Amino acid sequence: MGALGTFEVLATDSASSARRGRLWTARGPVETPVFMPVGSQGAVKSLSPMDLREVGAQIVLGNVYHLSIRPGIDVVEQCLGLRRFMGWEGPILTDSGGYQVFSLATRRTIRPDGVEFSNHVDGGRVFLGPAEVMAIQRRLGSDIAMVFDECPPYPCARDCACQAVEKTLRWAALSSREPRGPGQLVFGIVQGGEFTDLRERCARELAGMGFDGYAVGGVSVGEPEPLLIRGIEDGVRRLPAERPRYLMGVGKMPQILEAVSRGIDMFDCVMPTRHARNGTAFARLGRYPLKSADYKTDTRPIEEGCGCYACRCFSRAYIRHLLNVNEILGIRLLTMHNLHRYMEFMKEIRTALEHGRFAELREACRRQEGDRE
Repeated sequence: MGALGTFEVLATDSASSARRGRLWTARGPVETPVFMPVGSQGAVKSLSPMDLREVGAQIVLGNVYHLSIRPGIDVVEQCLGLRRFMGWEGPILTDSGGYQVFSLATRRTIRPDGVEFSNHVDGGRVFLGPAEVMAIQRRLGSDIAMVFDECPPYPCARDCACQAVEKTLRWAALSSREPRGPGQLVFGIVQGGEFTDLRERCARELAGMGFDGYAVGGVSVGEPEPLLIRGIEDGVRRLPAERPRYLMGVGKMPQILEAVSRGIDMFDCVMPTRHARNGTAFARLGRYPLKSADYKTDTRPIEEGCGCYACRCFSRAYIRHLLNVNEILGIRLLTMHNLHRYMEFMKEIRTALEHGRFAELREACRRQEGDRE
């Protein structure tokens, strides 16, 4: 059993910055690189905790903004915390609501001390600042709490990005002084838009605050692929190697692989679950529209050779039928499969790093992407 907050680097890749690690939380170890399913409102859409264990999830996400609105933090606290409330026994990371500063731009007002939202449910006022966000996460009882930050849009003028960095650093310093829940780890978040010097400065100053881990935020917000990759590189460069690094909101498998090669350890994204609700299946050889008439009488599983519950027990034809008649079971089964595919992908990365084959895996994935193009 490792000490709480310890991040062990178990293997590295000689040709890149990729590493195989283990983060010790109050709820046990998280093997990295890891993909974390998103459960913003206290549930990964359509799945139960038993389903999440079935697909191999290690850690899930909740969201301060969404849980504050419904059911309300008082409700969760009276139900003995988020873990007991949602019936999940593993670690939980709670996002601070900083992404909603970007995604709900028409419904918020940024102030020096935080952000005031007109919430998306009934228009009621919600104020989030560093103290409020840390208090909420303490009451939720999450294992990893994220500091409050400002995520600027793309494109973004330098002045705008600079102001976002100033607020992010000021709010991070305030957050670092707030009380924590028992065993709770706290991660800082690097911002800076597309500007290398701003990201490096943000990372350097956050590192000086001594957080338990660090996230690279403000990428995958509409920028072209080269800028996304550069944003990762700029964000990681000044972060301490002995702490875990989390890339927020990036979920395309080739992007995950490239981010791992640059030293990222943790990922989250709604992509596998959201695409399942739209009828898109993820497979080793790419994704495809399972609702298509091409699969009307296809008796094969979603992905041949896959060991997930959906593929062990059901055909493409059946799941396609469920999706096309809006049966909830169809969404559940496809969500299970998609998340299982992501968990297997992360396991392949960890295994490749353990056996010195990461470069081979990366090259094989690049060739595969080239074939699809």
